[in-house]
Amino acid sequence: MSDAVAEALVARKDEILERLKALLRLPSVSTDPAYAEGMKATREFLMARLREGGLDDVRLLDGGGQPAITGTWNGAPGKPTLLIYGHYDVQPPDPLELWKTPPFEPTIRDGRLYARGASDVKGSTLIAVETVIEFIKAGGCPVNIRFFLEGEEEIGSPSLGSIIERHPDVLVADAMISADGGRASTTLPTISVGSRGLTALQINVRTASKDMHSGRYGGAVRNAIHELSKLVASLHDDHGRIVVAGFMDDLDPIGAREAADAAALPVDEAEFYGEIGAAPYGDPDRAVRERITLIPTIEVNGMWGGYTGTGSKTVLPCEAHAKVTMRLGPGMDPARAQARLREHLLARAPAGVALDFTGRGGGTPAFTLREGHPLLAAAEAVVRRTTNRAPVRARAGGTIPITAIFKERLGIDTITFGFAMPDEDVHAPNEFFRLSSLEEGLRAWPLLLTELGKVAPEALRGQ
Repeated sequence: MSDAVAEALVARKDEILERLKALLRLPSVSTDPAYAEGMKATREFLMARLREGGLDDVRLLDGGGQPAITGTWNGAPGKPTLLIYGHYDVQPPDPLELWKTPPFEPTIRDGRLYARGASDVKGSTLIAVETVIEFIKAGGCPVNIRFFLEGEEEIGSPSLGSIIERHPDVLVADAMISADGGRASTTLPTISVGSRGLTALQINVRTASKDMHSGRYGGAVRNAIHELSKLVASLHDDHGRIVVAGFMDDLDPIGAREAADAAALPVDEAEFYGEIGAAPYGDPDRAVRERITLIPTIEVNGMWGGYTGTGSKTVLPCEAHAKVTMRLGPGMDPARAQARLREHLLARAPAGVALDFTGRGGGTPAFTLREGHPLLAAAEAVVRRTTNRAPVRARAGGTIPITAIFKERLGIDTITFGFAMPDEDVHAPNEFFRLSSLEEGLRAWPLLLTELGKVAPEALRGQ
């Protein structure tokens, strides 16, 4: 049946594309309350489509923040139950002036669909939704389905734990397929086998009780921005290697499989740095692929203090702030990583510099899909069939919080099966999704569900 379903999906590809455009016009930015109406409209759009397509129990799962959407189909007794994950929230479109066309008015240019959220991840999410709907229309899915469409992925899934606690019955499944998490290459077929973890905090520095005149006090009072800059600069050596004591003690050694996978997908350094107009940087003992997927990072995402308005103001700032995120390699504990960073900074804050931290929760550990898992075998079989090539196994440098959280809390493993490409400017102006990826996804998803329908539920659970 999978071939017939795939052909039916491709036959109505134009209809699905128009539905994707309609979804992209809804500004579902989770981090900014100004977009509350856009978030609500997006939820209503997706829920209406699930109901129209024959899903049951379509409802919201409230965890105290932006609710998730669920819907089920349970017409395959004895077959596995699969969670299908996607997220409907997107990053802010700023800076708006750098977009060639409006971020929430989807525009096609040169075989690409430009809009905020096109690649991350409304395109791949809709592919999954339409695949299940087409199976239902054709008589039924080869597996039981539970959708879980999150509304807070782009802000670190802060309500996910509460949703799990409040709605445990909805999240009972044998395994999960994530539409989030795309391909690692534009030229080679790849399968994702894991991702880095993530934790974050804000650093706050204070050097006096108030801002001062830089002429009257300059040279006699510490400048908060200068002090914060020195602290931030102490995190790395000149090559970019982290020098925070104990930070990487928990990191699993790079094994033979991880090294082989990284080597099978080498990075052309000239092209890699040329595309972004940057110079080579990072641990010279590690290949670029290892640096961006396996090795942890500490990155300052934003830093501010004093006067940043138009013109000048001769102020000596008394406070400064920095937002920091840490990507975590396999084996690292988010809470310990945060603790090591705090200890490092506190030890280096001189007398007269008050330092405190604003946390954003514990964070998410890295995730790895084990060798020999039926999810991995099924996905690789589908990619070989659809591309006539053996896929390269790849790790993602980013983080999909739900993969590690569901493994830790629910014992559920995940295969990421998205169709975004690594060059599609996600989180940046002029984000796009290849139109060719839409058809590729509509052909591959029916095959994957069919392959997993052949697997015993207990095998997916590792029993």
